[in-house]
Amino acid sequence: MWLFVLFVTIPIIEIALFIQVGGLIGLWPTLGIVVLTAVAGTWLMREQGLRALNDLKNTLNEVRDPTEPLAHGAMILFAGALLLTPGFFTDTLGILLLIPPVRSAVYAYIRSRVKVQSFTVQGGHPYDRRDSDTITDVEYKEIDPETSKKSGDSGWTKH
Repeated sequence: MWLFVLFVTIPIIEIALFIQVGGLIGLWPTLGIVVLTAVAGTWLMREQGLRALNDLKNTLNEVRDPTEPLAHGAMILFAGALLLTPGFFTDTLGILLLIPPVRSAVYAYIRSRVKVQSFTVQGGHPYDRRDSDTITDVEYKEIDPETSKKSGDSGWTKH
């Protein structure tokens, strides 16, 4: 139900703002502001998105929880969608989401409202690049592709 309310009220707010701003400054300046915010928002979204992607990469390389960088990336993507949507209200929300402290506050609020029941990792601990002293002893047998072509079971599966 709340989604329906958003889909109805946001366009009404945008139309009211277009009428008010257009009445104050005129049609062409109003349209210019809408186009300018879309262009500036696209550029800001690209810059912030690259930074968030770099943060995510660093988090994964350091084997830390990637939840916060992923959430920031999702909010930046949502901010870009809001900035590309014509309107002053959605532009304001989009610009606010591009400000890192605002995103951190939104993340903290959402995190306080979500309770994780369980979390498991399959496959063990990932390789840690910082552990350069690890030596792995491996035995191998080189197989000639021509002589190994046999019909039937490869031996890799159990029946």
